[in-house]
Amino acid sequence: MSPTPVLSSGDTAWMLTSTLLVILMTIPGLALFYGGLARAKNMLSVLVQVLVIFALVSVLWALYGYSLAFDGDSLWLGGTGKLLLLGIAPEQLAPLMPTVPEYVFVAFQGTFAAITVALVVGAFAERIRFAAVLVFAVLWFTLSYLPLAHMVWGGGLLARDGALDFAGGTVVHINAGIAALVGAALVGKRIGWGREALMPHSLTLTMVGAALLWVGWFGFNAGSAGAANGTAGLAFINTVLAPAAATLSWLAGEALHKGKASLLGAASGAVAGLVAITPAAGFVGPLGAIAMGLLVGPLCLWGVGGLKRLLRIDDAFDVFGVHGVGGIAGALLTAIFAAPALGGTGGATPETFAVGLQLWVQLKSVLITVAWSLLVSLLAYKVADLLVGLRVAEDVERQGLDIACHGETAYTR
Repeated sequence: MSPTPVLSSGDTAWMLTSTLLVILMTIPGLALFYGGLARAKNMLSVLVQVLVIFALVSVLWALYGYSLAFDGDSLWLGGTGKLLLLGIAPEQLAPLMPTVPEYVFVAFQGTFAAITVALVVGAFAERIRFAAVLVFAVLWFTLSYLPLAHMVWGGGLLARDGALDFAGGTVVHINAGIAALVGAALVGKRIGWGREALMPHSLTLTMVGAALLWVGWFGFNAGSAGAANGTAGLAFINTVLAPAAATLSWLAGEALHKGKASLLGAASGAVAGLVAITPAAGFVGPLGAIAMGLLVGPLCLWGVGGLKRLLRIDDAFDVFGVHGVGGIAGALLTAIFAAPALGGTGGATPETFAVGLQLWVQLKSVLITVAWSLLVSLLAYKVADLLVGLRVAEDVERQGLDIACHGETAYTR
């Protein structure tokens, strides 16, 4: 007979802290990371998109998102038993984190939903209508994020298949990466792309944003343990080591290719390593995390360079090159480095863990995520285009979205 779940003050304190850390990742972390990559005339447009998406998704999460992601036991989507968060009491413990109040679990998972949608804006930055961003956010959150969250974490299809995704390789990074690629393609290239140098206006702010992302990622990964325990400690040290290794391997590749190592490369490498370790954080050992970081750095460097040139798509801040490519690599490498023989935990079935079988399960989860996000993204952007139009007018784009769309400027002379 299983013991009755009891509230743990330590676990609750850790999960409250982790929730705050994920909020820090989004606002200000992601906002400043993207804002620094924009040109000065579009800085505020990026900040407001990230901030408002966080606010919008947080409200939608409470109204229906949590219920559709984590209520019920269907294969594809949750139930309606917790719409409006009805039926949840302050003292009620979370079914999936039985030592933590359910309200804390709701808040923690809501931050994941918000940052996933916000990640996408980096692809179509500097030329999309603000209204189109909001329409897309509502549709894509509802039709792509919620089903995938249920399939992976809510006991749905991919969970039953045995897919390993500790903190969001499929649900967050691949999902957002595909949506970003589709959005960049449909919104179209920025004026001057491929002919002019569309340079970041403040790599200093991008570095600040990257640092906040890395700090916040400890809540993202170690918080996904759901308790202040050994698994959280494993995820924590892996969240140090994988991005550290990816930073070094990205810079090594950059130095070999260009003869110089850049701050943007270092920051991008760190984020790539964080993306790759996300699905594996609680399943691989520290040496596996280092190996994953070393492998993913050059791979994502190619993703933002060679692959981007092949695709000829203006993914402004390389969301797909880092989150899409890094997420796919991380999901597949999880199957290898989770093996007990390589220092991993073996996932949910350490006694019967087999790399080949797990790799097949991981590949299926990647393909389902790619297909699902691709179809929903096409639908969401098309609806946004029909309702409000996707792209601003050419004169607005040349003037900059800050003044033209929001009536403000980031800097005064």
